[in-house]
Amino acid sequence: MESLVALAVSNWKTKLDDDFADRLSHRYTCILLITFATIVTGKQYAGEPITCWMPKEFSGSHSKYTNNICWVNNTYYLPFSKRIPQRPHDHRDYIEYYQWAPFVFLFQAMCFYFPTIVWHGLNSRAGIDSDDILISATKLQDSQQSGERKKFLDLIVQQIHRFLHSRQGIRQAERNPSRFTGCGKRIGGYLCLLYSISKMLYLGNAILQMFILKMIFWTEPTNPFSFNLSEWISSNVGEKEHQNFPKVTLCDFEIRALGNVRRYTVQCLLPINLYMQVIYTILWVWMTFLVVVIFLNLCIWLIRFACRSDRRQFIANHLVDARRLDDDDNHSRTLDDFLDDYLKQDGAFILRLIAHNTNNISTTEITANLWNNWRTLRCRRRPPPYTSIEMVGPSSTPSTPVYSLHGTPIVEASPFTIEKPPITDFCNSTTNSTANLVDESVL
Repeated sequence: MESLVALAVSNWKTKLDDDFADRLSHRYTCILLITFATIVTGKQYAGEPITCWMPKEFSGSHSKYTNNICWVNNTYYLPFSKRIPQRPHDHRDYIEYYQWAPFVFLFQAMCFYFPTIVWHGLNSRAGIDSDDILISATKLQDSQQSGERKKFLDLIVQQIHRFLHSRQGIRQAERNPSRFTGCGKRIGGYLCLLYSISKMLYLGNAILQMFILKMIFWTEPTNPFSFNLSEWISSNVGEKEHQNFPKVTLCDFEIRALGNVRRYTVQCLLPINLYMQVIYTILWVWMTFLVVVIFLNLCIWLIRFACRSDRRQFIANHLVDARRLDDDDNHSRTLDDFLDDYLKQDGAFILRLIAHNTNNISTTEITANLWNNWRTLRCRRRPPPYTSIEMVGPSSTPSTPVYSLHGTPIVEASPFTIEKPPITDFCNSTTNSTANLVDESVL
């Protein structure tokens, strides 16, 4: 069990391509469940999980056999106000979960870890390993030397550009000028769609486990998501026995002696149920908190994915901080081209993940270098600008008239001088020139 915990924790430390709500599920909840499984396992195998009140004639070996047979064959709960069933076929409320509690906790941990397997397994198939980018961004944040920072920065920009450039091979959907846009590979929203699905899996798993807990451990016909905390606490401190986590139970077993079968009913104490009741109280409160956090977080991300103006403002803020744009240039067509034709939804989403896992300075550096990279490529692929001509007037050379067959002049051909006005181009503008880059030492 300790090796399992060490392996899981060492693996979780390397995963950075998500936010805090995701880590609440696949990291902290899994650690909590594995801790509970370790506690219950230690109580079962290192302590005394069950202790039964023996008849007087039972010796030491008989007592050990009785404890083991009652632990294996399950016990049943019966209030002291009711009579003990005498016939074997009488109804009994058996308690059948406590032997399997460690495995149940481990299965719950696997369910909470499954969405992150889906996310990491499928995002790599999109042509990008977001976790590698986030690890490089973290190293960029921690590095102090300018040479190391430039190396990590170039690596991040190269990885993101390779992914964004691969999406250019897919036919782009016509840009929608409206405020809301969809998701999919055609408009560069594959990672956004996949991340939304993983968050829905987190939310659905938490709600389903709450429902199963209610169905198993609360037998009263009430709302499956309701919880009477006062009743739960009162049963835990001993004011009354809880039906699903009783500490005192009964056990029926038979012993064959000299050809005769003798039936015994003994009263047993289950100290493990004290731990189980506290554990599932903590789990219920934790899962309730988890459902609220995941639901709110999912709504926030869906709004970010659907609202183009939010993505645009996010990119514009970092470009303004890096002095790649002036405050009055935020609504320029150039920024729209950078967001819609180059970054698209997936590029902006990757930058948001970087912002969630690093500081604002690192995010600004990466965004500014992506802007420089896109601008350089755009200027290289751009054809020479069209040169307009302006007719100033006739030269001093005398014009020669042109006549038709009937002798009527048609056109008077006159040579003109041509003047080329100065051209204002994006690649040569002051705001977008490389001379206006932010000082990297400041960042």
